[in-house]
Amino acid sequence: MELPVSPAALPADLRKDRRVIEALHRRDIGVVFALAHDEAGISYNRLAEACDIRPQRVSRMARGDGAVTSLPVLERIADGLHIPGAALGLASRPWEVNRHSSSLMSKGDEDDPMKRRDVMRGALAAGLAGTGLAALTTTRTDVDAALAADHTHSDLAHWESTAERYGYGYHGQAPADVLSDLAVDFQDLKNLLARPQTDKSRSRLCHVTAQMAGMVAIVLHDLGEHREAHRWFGTAGRAASKSGDKLLHAWVVGREAMVPLNYGAPQAAADLAERALFLAGEKPSAPAALAYAVASRAYAVGGYTEKALDAVARVEALVERLSPQQQSDTWFGYPAQKHHVHMSQALTLLGQTGRAYETQARALELSRAPSLMTRALISIDRSSCKVHDGERAEAAYIAAQAYGNLPVPYRNGLTRARALAVYRMLPRDTPGLGRFADALAIGRGGTNRL
Repeated sequence: MELPVSPAALPADLRKDRRVIEALHRRDIGVVFALAHDEAGISYNRLAEACDIRPQRVSRMARGDGAVTSLPVLERIADGLHIPGAALGLASRPWEVNRHSSSLMSKGDEDDPMKRRDVMRGALAAGLAGTGLAALTTTRTDVDAALAADHTHSDLAHWESTAERYGYGYHGQAPADVLSDLAVDFQDLKNLLARPQTDKSRSRLCHVTAQMAGMVAIVLHDLGEHREAHRWFGTAGRAASKSGDKLLHAWVVGREAMVPLNYGAPQAAADLAERALFLAGEKPSAPAALAYAVASRAYAVGGYTEKALDAVARVEALVERLSPQQQSDTWFGYPAQKHHVHMSQALTLLGQTGRAYETQARALELSRAPSLMTRALISIDRSSCKVHDGERAEAAYIAAQAYGNLPVPYRNGLTRARALAVYRMLPRDTPGLGRFADALAIGRGGTNRL
């Protein structure tokens, strides 16, 4: 009878690897997790499940962040990865103790129910404190392994909750840090994609893949990596299409429209927004509201004033019909604050500065602690309004302060593109323009890095 094998058991060759042996001697579990993931292809999710540790902690430890000092946790890791207790300085594990009784059975005996029953009776007769308990433990872990043969349902639930957690946005984290975490999780998600699935499970998996890929694309967009963002939105769109969820597909396309909108291709943005509206259909939805908002900005940039005003009116009417869930403050919803940020841009571009000022103030009121990026973008919109109103010195001051006060990790991509747009609108003799140029690190002549 073979020893039970955990779904995350380290392969024999990896257990003999010098790097693993030395890491176990130091109780450096992070190295073990990293090698199990990178060389044995065991996902962080599977390692976490086997060892009863949160997946986020497993991935952080694999990157060298954190250590295990608790004896019960070390014991769970030994059992979950099938690491002999001695390798970690622990007592022999129950499944090791049973090795001796297992070895008493020949290969032929393993297939004989009566002989297996006799061995079990003998082990239990010796007492539960010894091989009897180990024999029961072996039986239980065999059952656990069999039950774990199909992890699809639990894995999907994990990934759906993971996507929901990421959907709440940056929460004070720098975009590059969020992107790093998403990339690590996506490495594990792709392992699940490679498994055979039922039609229902495949649909759910495609749905969460579209969400995760879409969020990677959003962060890439915010970091200014617009070409790579388009590629990830393409992946998200294919996954959304396979999921059969047209509203999710509309969300992906609507979010993708913001890439050309913010990086100089308004007609492409308008085309994508119209496609998103087609996918969203007639019913009120967050993706439809997003698409109208993006369209209003794209038309305004392109000089299509009537179309822009019509899109503004449509999204204003649509917002009133959204359910609380559709207005949730996530990347998948269309919350009131996000609406006012979009309207701030559209109305600024349309020269309706009075309405723009009102919607900027409303956007800030709707959140007690708006994100660093949101606050900066609203202030930059305000400076754009000042340019339209002829208050150029005030515009330069507001924009310089908004952009200059951002931490370095936030001074790229979207915030930089919007700040540069204001800079280009200002005459070279504008009072305070030099300070704005210094904040942008483009030189007083205004020619560097533009």
